[in-house]
Amino acid sequence: MSVDDTPAHGIPEPEGAASVIDTEYEIGQDNIDSSIGPFGYDVHNPVFAISSLSIVAFVLIALALHDQAELVFNGLRNWLTAALDWFFLSAANVFVLFCLFLIVSPLGKVRIGGRDAVPDYSYVGWFAMLFAAGMGIGLMFFGVSEPISHFSSSLGGPVLENGIRTDWAPLNGAAGDELAAARLGMAATIFHWALHPWAIYAVVALSLALFSFNKGLPLTMRSVFYPIFGERVWGWPGHIIDILAVFATLFGLATSLGFGAEQANAGLTYLFGFPDSDYSKVLLIAGITAIAIFSVYRGLDGGVKLLSEINMGLAALLLLFVIIAGPTVAILTGFLDNLWSYVTLLPSLSNPAGRTDLNFSQGWTAFYWAWWISWSPFVGMFIARVSRGRTVREFIVCVLLVPSFVCVLWMTAFGGTAISQLIQDGLTAVSDAPLELKLFVMLENLPLNVITSVLGIVLVIVFFVTSSDSGSLVIDTITAGGKVDAPLPQRMFWCTFEGLVAIVLLLGGGLGALQAMSVSTGFPFAIILLLACYTTYKGLTDEAEAVSEEIASAEA
Repeated sequence: MSVDDTPAHGIPEPEGAASVIDTEYEIGQDNIDSSIGPFGYDVHNPVFAISSLSIVAFVLIALALHDQAELVFNGLRNWLTAALDWFFLSAANVFVLFCLFLIVSPLGKVRIGGRDAVPDYSYVGWFAMLFAAGMGIGLMFFGVSEPISHFSSSLGGPVLENGIRTDWAPLNGAAGDELAAARLGMAATIFHWALHPWAIYAVVALSLALFSFNKGLPLTMRSVFYPIFGERVWGWPGHIIDILAVFATLFGLATSLGFGAEQANAGLTYLFGFPDSDYSKVLLIAGITAIAIFSVYRGLDGGVKLLSEINMGLAALLLLFVIIAGPTVAILTGFLDNLWSYVTLLPSLSNPAGRTDLNFSQGWTAFYWAWWISWSPFVGMFIARVSRGRTVREFIVCVLLVPSFVCVLWMTAFGGTAISQLIQDGLTAVSDAPLELKLFVMLENLPLNVITSVLGIVLVIVFFVTSSDSGSLVIDTITAGGKVDAPLPQRMFWCTFEGLVAIVLLLGGGLGALQAMSVSTGFPFAIILLLACYTTYKGLTDEAEAVSEEIASAEA
């Protein structure tokens, strides 16, 4: 299909056999299309109004009631992760099993965009955007800090006070056994960064891509629920789903931007004496948001795609350096050992009931799953945008399994190097450093530490930019009623607001506030994603039948 054949709303029609949904709804029919001076806008009514006004009110209240907001945010996070840990763990398990089923199922032959659709991007460009949008900032922030944290807590073993465990060790720990503690620590880290989060992303991305590119519906979350609500999805049931998607995306993204700002600021302070204060973090977020706005102006191909490919190259370079300059043999052999430890411990780590390691399962795992779920509308829609033309099986393998293996390698290289420095070399600096500094302290014990640390800061900043850029693209698409070619000022508006919300949450309670908002938006959205598994299965079944009918008709 040529560019000239693309409909006005920017979503290509299905090519070849596809089970298009017959609906009277036209993309953008409920939109308000006008301009303010030279700036045009094309927004969905009432999704844009309710989302934007609610977020503005939240920003103003959080700034006005700074001290009270901090108490509320921290209390909210602790209550949600403690009371709903079983739900988050169970939901994430469902997403993994659903994705694995699709790989081996005949439904894996269905092609996104219709039977004759071809991919819009090469594998290199596609993988680059997957990683930049999916986990870039998180891998940089937690690549060293999480493995060393789990190793240390595992080595200490369970600690009981009045019959209740107060330690943070996963499962039963590995008291006094360094080798077992290292394996448990790496398995616990990989658990948080491999199959489960990518399955969450895959469910959202596949459902959006299927109902948009194959069914001909708007590229918004409401479209996924057409099999349940029918034409009512264009009314208030759909409005609520899309508004929740905006909230989840914005606060999930703000959490990652907050982590990125903390780490970039800590690195600049550690290397160059940059002031370590809330004021400097605000300036950092503002500066990077300005760069992201410029990237928005450049467009998908000239902005986020180009930056993603640059970032993938820089990340690969840093990873290769750590493998070569670090304990190379231990990293290469550790990759298989850690992968095996992860596989063997996966049933225990993912068990939602009867856990005694509550600090780990609630404070780490439940928070992570809620964070991934709140981040998933953003990553999922972005993946859907760039995945047209792939089969379902190819899509799931590339979105679920390939990134999981890369995450295992990344965590093994960075976390394994830090653990080796502690065990083999007796260097305790990494273990003692704050979370946001552990990466730079680990690199300090390797050659060319200044160069690699600067490279690390650059990676964090560019991941920050690509996340903000692609996040604004997603939120704008939702609030424009599924249009992917809404006026540019709208994306700039949301890009600005992402940075502003990150600033407000940092000032109103630090990373605890950011995490609290991720968890609170992740809970209702987890329910939406569980329902999306059913609608996606039904939609794929219809697609497979449409292709079979076309083949039978051609043979006849």
